[in-house]
Amino acid sequence: MKEPHIDYAVVFRALPGMVALLTPDLVYADANDDFLRLAGRTREQLLGRYIFDVFPENPNDPAAAGMRETRESMLRVVATGERDTMALLRYDIEDHQRPGHWQEHYWSPVNAPVIGPDGQVALIVHRVEEITELIRARGGPGRDSRARVLEAELYTRARELQEVNERLRKAHAHEREVALALQAAMLPAPRPLGHHQAAVRYQPAIGALNVCGDWYDLVELTGGRLAVAVGDVVGHGLAAACVMGQLRSALSAACRVAAGPAQALDALGLYARFVEGAESATAATTYIDWNDRSITYSSAGHPPPALLHPDGTVVFLDQATDPPLGARPEPVPRPQVRAPFTEGSSLILYTDGLIERRTEDIDTGLNRLADSLTHHRHAAPEALADALLTDLLPPTGNTDDTALIVLRL
Repeated sequence: MKEPHIDYAVVFRALPGMVALLTPDLVYADANDDFLRLAGRTREQLLGRYIFDVFPENPNDPAAAGMRETRESMLRVVATGERDTMALLRYDIEDHQRPGHWQEHYWSPVNAPVIGPDGQVALIVHRVEEITELIRARGGPGRDSRARVLEAELYTRARELQEVNERLRKAHAHEREVALALQAAMLPAPRPLGHHQAAVRYQPAIGALNVCGDWYDLVELTGGRLAVAVGDVVGHGLAAACVMGQLRSALSAACRVAAGPAQALDALGLYARFVEGAESATAATTYIDWNDRSITYSSAGHPPPALLHPDGTVVFLDQATDPPLGARPEPVPRPQVRAPFTEGSSLILYTDGLIERRTEDIDTGLNRLADSLTHHRHAAPEALADALLTDLLPPTGNTDDTALIVLRL
């Protein structure tokens, strides 16, 4: 289909409502037909002339401030490159055919920049709503000019709020792009682990963009072992995610050099003391040894990992639980415990958003998790991860973040 040719000059002149273009020196460069008609000026009387030479302020009104306010708004646009919405103003216009006679007008202007190739403001779009008739029509018996101006001012404020909401929407979209990039950088998909399948899920709380303070990690160790960890930072959003990124990186490094998960958490606890916002963060770390089919684990105030056996039996690894990071005034070595597993079992690590509800005891959530694992015991990791989120999270979204790892052993 052939695209139609669009003459934007013709479109500009046919735009509904008053629209004019001015240079950064506030000289008229163009104006559409409605602007010329409602302002009572011809194109020749406008183009190439300074705005306040064409529309001087009413000398008979000592309180008039429309010229100053309009000039300041336009100069702000030139200086900042940002749109400026003006408050309702009264700006009388001299009758061009009757010099010395001034007509009362009420305007609601918006000034917006047109950015040139050099990044500077090349033109100012001056859009004006003429609401004089609205004010007059609403000024029935007993309504003085002050009441009419107040009503028009409320009308303008409502329009300003619409523009503020639009700016917030665009800012939110930009912040979400940042959050998505942050999530991808700090929580990448797991690399292939030989014939061992793994699935990860990341579910931020509702209203928290797409980033949170929960994390997961899978670290390949020497001797063919694997470290699997999850953690949880207090709070939501970008601030919590930044703390999460620091703790995740620190634990990943610690796992590579520590003798076991308890020693890795000890190192993470020392580091967390110097990270603002890391107070009371939790983490669970497991070392998996494929040679002797064992899991060595340790937890810093975190919900226990779950071990799903092929027959559907679920065992929670809860024998090495210690307080959260930084909870003790002086560091104390954390415990760790070794547990055996059989081939075909699944290890599930998760954060508290998966199981905890404000109105329930934690055991209720753990039992619900165990029931779901037993029911879906034959599912592959990807399908099992999806099933757990479906079974355990509210369909309308959760108020807490959730991170989840499912690893087939």
